[in-house]
Amino acid sequence: MNTIFKHIKGDRTIWSIVAVLAIFSFMPVYSASTNLVYVVGSGSTIGYLIKHMILLIMGFVIIYGVHKVPYRYFSGGSILLLPVVVLLLIYTLSQGTTIGGANASRWIRIPFVGVGFQTSTLAGLILMVYVARYLAKNKERVIEFKESLWQLWLPVAMVLILILPANFSTTAIIFMMVLLLVFIGGYPLKQIGYVLGMGVIVLSLFILTAKAFPDAMPNRVATWQSRIESFSTSDGVEGYQVTKAKIAIATGGLTGKGPGKSVQKNFLPQSSSDFIYAIIVEEYGVIGAFLVVFVYFLLLFRILIAAKKATTIFASLLVIGVGLPIVFQGIINMMVAVNILPVTGQTLPLISSGGTSIWMTCFALGMILSVSASKDETEETILDDNPLDILHEAID
Repeated sequence: MNTIFKHIKGDRTIWSIVAVLAIFSFMPVYSASTNLVYVVGSGSTIGYLIKHMILLIMGFVIIYGVHKVPYRYFSGGSILLLPVVVLLLIYTLSQGTTIGGANASRWIRIPFVGVGFQTSTLAGLILMVYVARYLAKNKERVIEFKESLWQLWLPVAMVLILILPANFSTTAIIFMMVLLLVFIGGYPLKQIGYVLGMGVIVLSLFILTAKAFPDAMPNRVATWQSRIESFSTSDGVEGYQVTKAKIAIATGGLTGKGPGKSVQKNFLPQSSSDFIYAIIVEEYGVIGAFLVVFVYFLLLFRILIAAKKATTIFASLLVIGVGLPIVFQGIINMMVAVNILPVTGQTLPLISSGGTSIWMTCFALGMILSVSASKDETEETILDDNPLDILHEAID
């Protein structure tokens, strides 16, 4: 055990939280997967559990590998990867595959692995690192709005516009996280207002265009509209899911029905992913529900501690930029399950079954642990790194 701890650096509490969430996820995923087996008729419960365990093990490998990389490499790496991400988003948007008749242009399939890859999760991660780099690089001078339009907001807009047609909720989350990060990073509040206004205008134009040319972007605006209507009326597919989630939560009581004894998992279509929190409440009760919330807020607290202890501006902004979306996504998932928000399709980090969502969460956690494990560095050393030099070092 001491040998293992010797190679693990960074905030030990964050490591413990990740381990607790991962281990706890086994039982809810195993229990909720019966819906896929007996209702959908796909696979076996043991098969889904093994797949989930393998994804989490690979996730821990990602955390370990990333946390060993000096965090200054992420600065230049964001510049190298941003064009790659844009190309991946264009490809993902254009390939237009469908899953069960639904638009699934947010996914591409990884060859030889058989796992779907949601490129928007990678894009959001790289974009937050890029924004953190920009803010740290310009910390000592007054930011000109016209200049930041090209250097900061144009890349942000490109990424968000490419994600928007297939995934509005992810677009909205990334946009809000970018605005929060630039606010924390000292970007002028008045200019943030300008950007917010432009975002509303672009979204309005997109909706009008989609309404005018429905064949160009089939089902997207209609899907958003139906989710909002279902949220208020409890009708439709989304309304059915929310109703079943409410029943699961209402019958959970204080201590729950017990592990694996959920009834609503057999009726809730997304019981192992989007609505897994409702199954947790049904099986573990209010006590289990509050413990899950407590663990996520403990993670938030440790992320803020890591940001405060960071030795450079870039490190602090990096931790906040990649860390807050994890907790924010978890809060959104739980709010959807209890019918505070419309259905968004956001998973519960490290608990819901999934593929790339788990891996990208682990990649972000690896970055945070890399910062918390780092020794003193100067801001100039980090931000003056030539991305090509970083690439050469990686190759060597």
